[in-house]
Amino acid sequence: MVYHFDFDPVWRGFPKLLGGLALGLEMAVVSLLIGTFIGLLCAFARVSRIRALSRAVWLYVEFIRNSPILLLIFFVYFGLPQVGIYALDKYKSFMLTLAVYAGAYLTEVFRVGLASMPSRYVDAAKAIGLRPLQRQVYVVFPVLFRIVLPSLSNNFISLFKDTSLATAIAVPELTFQAREIDTYTFRVIEVWLVASGLYLATCYTIAFLLRLVERRYAVIR
Repeated sequence: MVYHFDFDPVWRGFPKLLGGLALGLEMAVVSLLIGTFIGLLCAFARVSRIRALSRAVWLYVEFIRNSPILLLIFFVYFGLPQVGIYALDKYKSFMLTLAVYAGAYLTEVFRVGLASMPSRYVDAAKAIGLRPLQRQVYVVFPVLFRIVLPSLSNNFISLFKDTSLATAIAVPELTFQAREIDTYTFRVIEVWLVASGLYLATCYTIAFLLRLVERRYAVIR
């Protein structure tokens, strides 16, 4: 049996695929921003001298990193309404889950970044009389983000790919739109070839742009 390729149905639905791609990127960006905030707070808590706080963050990181993200998505979307929390629609619940998931990984990224911070930057800040809060804002944060930028880039690409799981709760991102076209046209190979190409092209573009940023802002050790 010879398979005859027919991409016409896919091209007719291509605007929907692009819309789903844009939605996935938007959700990944929002989740990364919230996850970065969570990761920063938890990283400082993790290295604090308050043992109970450090332990609580460790439990959060270990629980999230060892739980399947799809299970977490179902828990937030289907589980929270069972305990009276109805404020989250499918978009917000997915981005919240993705942000919490990213925050667990970024906690370790920032913790390692803090541990590898060149001491001369902090010493110079102390030498010119900066107060502790000023040292954090003007010295530690800028240098820290430069150190962890490669890891942040990788996490963003990973989060973008994870947005494909949103199809499980009917969020119309790229995978959901591809499945819709597949259902109505039966062009299985063509649809998923195009969807895979869009994911691949987007990830390579993101990686290329972020590598340029990394080289521009690399920390001189």
